[in-house]
Amino acid sequence: MTYPLARRVYDTCHLTGRFRLRSGQVSEEYFDKYLFEGQPDLLREVAEAMVTMLPECDVLAGMEMGGIPLATVMSQLTGLPTVFVRKHAKEYGTNKAAEGGPVNGRRVVLIEDVVTTGGALLASCAQLRSIGAQVETVVCAIDREQGGRENLAVEALQLRAALTRRDLEASLMA
Repeated sequence: MTYPLARRVYDTCHLTGRFRLRSGQVSEEYFDKYLFEGQPDLLREVAEAMVTMLPECDVLAGMEMGGIPLATVMSQLTGLPTVFVRKHAKEYGTNKAAEGGPVNGRRVVLIEDVVTTGGALLASCAQLRSIGAQVETVVCAIDREQGGRENLAVEALQLRAALTRRDLEASLMA
């Protein structure tokens, strides 16, 4: 992690106000990840930082919706295939929860933009494991440090974050 990257992400994404998070929690600040994901240079720089955190794996699994651009860029950087994980399996066509390629018997790393409590990741991990994926690691752009790491650990998932809330706040002082 470099403070210049954390500062660029903070300056681009940090919003203040009153925000309801996916977890249901209310926060006075919000990191709008789509603001960095929509900037090609910053998206690539964050993805490069995330690539350094990857364990040995066979497939990247981008979480709908914010994990998809990150996983796509990471796939380009590493040559690893990627799948796109839906919040719910579609009810038509292939009825898949993970689109793109096979995961059965493969070492899959979940890719997420921002982790708060990890609830959506836990549900997606359970879906992927039920179809044979070997999932042990989540790599995210930002860990809000609000219980996600601990909640994921209960299900034997290790969280690796390119940036944490502390990193973003410390970058203001650097």
